[in-house]
Amino acid sequence: MASGGKVKVTLMKSLYGQLKHISSSVRGLGLRRRHQSVQVADTAENRGMINAASHMLKVERS
Repeated sequence: MASGGKVKVTLMKSLYGQLKHISSSVRGLGLRRRHQSVQVADTAENRGMINAASHMLKVERS
């Protein structure tokens, strides 16, 4: 992922049963429901949140 662009992030799995820091990272990205997609800036902060929950997310370049 190149810094400065946008990425489309989709929540593929439920937050139920996840650790608190993983749930917080997903919520911080603006995702609330399964199969919801948001576009976020490709920054170091957002990449860190995406990496924390990478097993639950689908990430695409925009």
